[in-house]
Amino acid sequence: MPEIFYSHAVRDALREEMQRDERVFILGEDIVHGGAFGVTKDMASEFGTERIRNTPVAEEVIVGAAIGAALLGSRPVVEIMFMDFCFLAFDQLFNHGAKYRFMYGDPVTVPMVLRTPAGARRGYGPTHSQSLDSIFMSIPGVKVVVPSNGYDAKGLLKTAIRDNNPVVFIENKTLYGRRCEVPSEDYTIPFGQARIVREGSDCTVVATGQMVEDAMKAAQVLSNEGIEIEVIDPRTLNPLDMDTICESVSKTAHLVVAEEGHLTGGVGAEIGMRVVEECFYDLDGPVRRVAAKDIPVPCSEPLEQYVIPGSADIIRAVRESMVEE
Repeated sequence: MPEIFYSHAVRDALREEMQRDERVFILGEDIVHGGAFGVTKDMASEFGTERIRNTPVAEEVIVGAAIGAALLGSRPVVEIMFMDFCFLAFDQLFNHGAKYRFMYGDPVTVPMVLRTPAGARRGYGPTHSQSLDSIFMSIPGVKVVVPSNGYDAKGLLKTAIRDNNPVVFIENKTLYGRRCEVPSEDYTIPFGQARIVREGSDCTVVATGQMVEDAMKAAQVLSNEGIEIEVIDPRTLNPLDMDTICESVSKTAHLVVAEEGHLTGGVGAEIGMRVVEECFYDLDGPVRRVAAKDIPVPCSEPLEQYVIPGSADIIRAVRESMVEE
């Protein structure tokens, strides 16, 4: 099995789906030349500029055009250069694309994917570093995918392109340069099926995106102290695999949720509350959240490191969650 970059796994999924289905096309700003992070590099020479389409710098227009194309039978894949810019397209996605199937019934489908790089750790500053996963997660009718490695990125993106609903596909930009083994053959990964990255008996750590790596680093440190954490990667936030999370909490009796988004109203708040609702009596300690501080992400590297969580924060949260013992 070849070992490839996360960004190449995304590109391979796009290329293979375009070869498989002529209805699939890609549109976005500067994607003919690869987009902001080179994911679509050289694809225009293979598929032509009718299927790899540059657009104006107008996110609302891009997403609106994609929704219209999807309603007419195409399967568009939109690239929004930075997740922060999705705010400009919220009306189209949330008030139109997400609602049409509910308004007009099953014959109407909106099979479009919105890919977008997210997250900080690059010094890009307040308007190019946000993780808005929880905002997308809160909107009915939009599926939300957060792959943490190249294998999952390829399989989940194929599933997203074949889905008949709007899918937001979140690519943490720091993962693009990570390598892992990715099959060359066709495969898909179902939505709503979490992955147990590491088994443990003392505390459940649910981590998304880049934070999965930080959770694994924390696991090594904690293991040396005799604390074995179970790391769960939900893979998708909508649908969310609460069965796997609750089964783990029932075993470990403790929960920490780690994300790169802001603390207030975040993914951790939602997952933590669902655990309290669904398996409260299995908990032997407080649910803890690890997230970015509630301020805009700074450009300065030391300040960015202060705002964005890491493995040390997960270690501290695990210890706090087990304080009752």
